[in-house]
Amino acid sequence: ADYLDNGNNKMAIQQADKLLKKHKDLHCAKVLKAIGLQRTGKQDEAYALAQEVAALEPTDDNSLQALTILYREMHRPELVTKLYEAAVKKVPNSEEYHSHLFMAYARVGEYKKMQQAGMALYKIVPKNPYYFWSVMSLIMQSISAQDENLSKTMFLPLAERMVEKMVKEDKIEAEAEVELYYMILERLEKYKEALDVVRGKLGEKLTSELQSRENKCMAMYKKLHRWPECNALARRLLLKNSDDWQFYITYFDSVFQLIDESWKPPAEEEHSLEGEVHCSIEQAVNFIEERITEESKSSRPLRGPYLAKLELIRRLRHRGCNDEYKLGDPEELMFQYFKKFGDKPCCFTDLKVFVDLLPPSQYTKFIRQLLDVIPLAVAAENEVALPGDIKALQQHLCVVQLSRLLGIYHAMEKKQKLAVVRELMLRYRHGLEFGKSCLKTELQFSDYYCLLAVHLLLDLWLEGEEAAVWQCLTLLEEGLSHSPSNAQFKLLLIRIYCRLGAFEPVSELYSSLDAKHIQHDTIGYLLTRYAGSLGHYAAASQSCNFALRFFHSNQKDTSEYIIQAYKYGAFEKIPEFIAFRNRLNSSLHFAQVRTERMLLDLLLEANISTSLEESIKSMSLSPEEDDIPWKDLRDNRDLTVLFSWDPKDRDISEEHRKLSLEEETLWLRIRSLTLRLVSGLPTLGHTIQPKNSEKTAENGVSSKIDTIRALLQQLEAAVDSGKKFLEQKIQYPVLGPPPTRMAGFFSNGSCQCQTRLFYLVSDIYELDTNGLEDSAEIQERIGNSFKSLVERLTDLFNKCKGDLIEVRDGTLKTHPNLLENLVFFVETISIALWVSSYCDSVLRPFKSNMQKKKKKKKESSVAMPPVFTHFLDYVTELQTLTSNVIDHIKGLEIILTALKLEELSLKDTLLLQEEKKFTKTVQGKVQSSYHHSVQEIGELLKKRLDTIKKLKI
Repeated sequence: ADYLDNGNNKMAIQQADKLLKKHKDLHCAKVLKAIGLQRTGKQDEAYALAQEVAALEPTDDNSLQALTILYREMHRPELVTKLYEAAVKKVPNSEEYHSHLFMAYARVGEYKKMQQAGMALYKIVPKNPYYFWSVMSLIMQSISAQDENLSKTMFLPLAERMVEKMVKEDKIEAEAEVELYYMILERLEKYKEALDVVRGKLGEKLTSELQSRENKCMAMYKKLHRWPECNALARRLLLKNSDDWQFYITYFDSVFQLIDESWKPPAEEEHSLEGEVHCSIEQAVNFIEERITEESKSSRPLRGPYLAKLELIRRLRHRGCNDEYKLGDPEELMFQYFKKFGDKPCCFTDLKVFVDLLPPSQYTKFIRQLLDVIPLAVAAENEVALPGDIKALQQHLCVVQLSRLLGIYHAMEKKQKLAVVRELMLRYRHGLEFGKSCLKTELQFSDYYCLLAVHLLLDLWLEGEEAAVWQCLTLLEEGLSHSPSNAQFKLLLIRIYCRLGAFEPVSELYSSLDAKHIQHDTIGYLLTRYAGSLGHYAAASQSCNFALRFFHSNQKDTSEYIIQAYKYGAFEKIPEFIAFRNRLNSSLHFAQVRTERMLLDLLLEANISTSLEESIKSMSLSPEEDDIPWKDLRDNRDLTVLFSWDPKDRDISEEHRKLSLEEETLWLRIRSLTLRLVSGLPTLGHTIQPKNSEKTAENGVSSKIDTIRALLQQLEAAVDSGKKFLEQKIQYPVLGPPPTRMAGFFSNGSCQCQTRLFYLVSDIYELDTNGLEDSAEIQERIGNSFKSLVERLTDLFNKCKGDLIEVRDGTLKTHPNLLENLVFFVETISIALWVSSYCDSVLRPFKSNMQKKKKKKKESSVAMPPVFTHFLDYVTELQTLTSNVIDHIKGLEIILTALKLEELSLKDTLLLQEEKKFTKTVQGKVQSSYHHSVQEIGELLKKRLDTIKKLKI
């Protein structure tokens, strides 16, 4: 066992063998040996050994534990349940084995059996937790039931009765048990009963979370539309803590609900269960004013009351009745707020919500008013007034962010914008003085200045100013050198490098972000969208692996979380864990990465290091199966991960999200169908049958061609939907979702090429079943297909020609679309070769049959059917074309190596000396990345060329 713990698996196997020589039937030694075998990659031997022991139904703890570890490593949790089922039969009174059995069921989600195991445990040892394990398992059955009706009429009422029995017998002990009762009533929509539980004696046990009882009561009042109680409870809680924003929202919601219902408090008795109720705007206004007065006496400043006043103004305006209540002018209130909280980083985000209360004509005046109260050092003529301390810097930063949000910078001319960029960078570098003592992991106080400057430059770039994008990269790299942990710098660098077609620097930046857990799903798209499409195949494989490792381990991890939740009685977390697992399993990104990963593996290996058939088998792919949950696909991408201070009309909208999801799904459908079509090629493998016999229909091959023809129709439909979608010519904001590769796929002709190739498969299959005799028409059709394919592929190659990086007027311009076209070319030619090897497998037997006939008849010339010459010409032309592309790529390599970037001193005199070194770095990175892309594409094409040479019949 020690050897196993230290990872020395071979020694562990030897030691186990020694033991087994002396004691043949030592179960535990056998299992430990099996673990050693499993870890050294001998899965089959390990499994056989384990089953030997399992068949004897061991009951000693060591063997059981060791087998559990082994099965877990084999990802076969269902075998653990069988193991403990047998153990429990032999030792029926063991609490330990029963609880292991329960947990084993939990791992595989067998809720019905969990319920039974829980009750069996309770009978042996009447402990409350076991009883409630059983109750929770009923709730889980109700959650997982497909039939809503069943869960509301059977599982939940049964769970409710089980808990009520414990309540009547006064056996409820722990908070978790009350939580569970509340959860059942809430799911049964028995809100009144749930409220009584929380407010009654049982509710006293709800102590672990702050305001747990109040929050649960509030939730039930809302469900029951008991607005007087909502209002009174919110009012009471705000008197306790006037900074709790959620209760302001509830307070306002309930006041206006009561006004709309013209509710009046009863004359004699209490207003409500929770005490006094406010049901008029006057009361609300006074209440907020009182909170502000109270706040001025408090020891630390509270933001809640001031923001609540703005919120009230906004709601009153919405109802068109603000002016009669003298709450003050929003502009003045925001100004006062800034004076009080302007030095806090949250000031901007607080005010951002309320800027639409300002009339646009007042924007400039408002900003000037704010600037006037910031204590900046007195500056000489034409110089920038700088802040003297961090507080003043924060205040100034807040104003700059607001200026961007109000669109003041957007309205400027190019010259003004560049002047602002200069000023912001000056302020950024000056602000670095305040952060000299910052640790490497802390952000500099002035980082946002740099980020805002880059946003302005991005505006200029989008307006056609080519040099601006290089300056963006320069400033970001400089920022990163001072603030190496700033994720915003890294994310923006990733986006811009990818837009320019340079993937190499991105891998390093992404891994330095150190994305954790769920982030592989939410921000992974930044990486996986570009890796493969820019020709960095090795990096693409790696980035897909990162993501897939997370998705696969999520399955295993979630069951562990659920088991922990049972052990510690955190029942309300269990449905959350299940929902989390489902959210990840139906993730759009997961489906995309799976599909692209398999296409990538085929591209790099099929018919190069292994045959296409073996590659497809190792991925257990089949054309009939579709494992993507199309109906439930969830877009978990975080599209606002990049900070943006843009006004609403320029920012990413709900509409953009919808369109992006639609586009991603369409593209995924095209990719997934392509993958399934390719995986269908080996299934058509040539089976020698007497021609025209009835047998072909029975041996299943004909149904395979039907599958392929059906998939082809689906592909055509998906392509049509894709084209319709692109006709809308959607432009996402520059920091919004990146567009898919679909537009390029259609415009460069890859799409038409690939569909034609799959139609060709269908024709060749027809030739295969009809034989060569009366198939002149099919042969001609195939010949024409070959011709048009060569033309299409040549067109596609022509769209890859041109300089990848060119120098124009002293500025660099990259052409990432040429690189993407090259990558599509490699993929299309690979599909062409897989299809050709299928043609080859069909035509070879025909040829050998003809040669046999020739020998028999001793004739010197049997006329060769035209399809052979067509195929030979086609293969020769493919070979020539591929050689030409390889030569073209060599040419690109030479140009890229010869490109002397040093001579490119960017004419822009705005660049300072320290910036120049960063510009050099940035351009070097882009050049090197393009060089690597071209090299990897070239290498892959050379391997493909070798496979073409083997295709001569």
